Amino acid sequence: MKSSPLIYLASRSPRRGELLGQIGVTFEVLPSDVDETVLPDESPEHYVLRLAREKAAVCVQRLAIQGMPPRPVLAADTTVCIDGMILGKPENDADAAAMLRRMSDRWHVVHTAIALADGGRVEASLSSTQVEVAPLTEAEIAAYIASGEPHDKAGSYGIQGLAGTFIRRIEGSYSGVMGLPVFETAQLLKKFGVHVL
Repeated sequence: MKSSPLIYLASRSPRRGELLGQIGVTFEVLPSDVDETVLPDESPEHYVLRLAREKAAVCVQRLAIQGMPPRPVLAADTTVCIDGMILGKPENDADAAAMLRRMSDRWHVVHTAIALADGGRVEASLSSTQVEVAPLTEAEIAAYIASGEPHDKAGSYGIQGLAGTFIRRIEGSYSGVMGLPVFETAQLLKKFGVHVL
């Protein structure tokens, strides 16, 4: 028998769903669409925290308007940052290749913010992880782009997929790089009285 959802997840990301399932949290997907434009002089950390909070707040408003059962809403946002520049999802293959070239043989930072909202209460947390990419050849970049994997991912790669072969090491949260830092998520859920495990 499947248990009823404990929370709403403001994301269509299958990876975030898998990570919630890993810690035993049942959920219902309630996607949120917010403007993801970076504000002038906005830091990457502020950017992801702001978007996570906005996504959660939008969903809480929808619940009230549509008369849906009230449950906490979990939202998340992930961005890749290198040289102070935010690398979002690639616009096309050329954009993905440019991002991968820029990260080749270097460290970058992946910031993932999570926000949990329930009525008027919103709390957020930030996970920042250093990631080192091995040197990439043009052939490797082309083959990776041809796989289709980079298309919907911040920074044009997914650590849990084929790109795992060129991630030399990380310092921080592997699940945070995937898009939902499990430790921080569990701590936030417990604060809201949501059973984990």
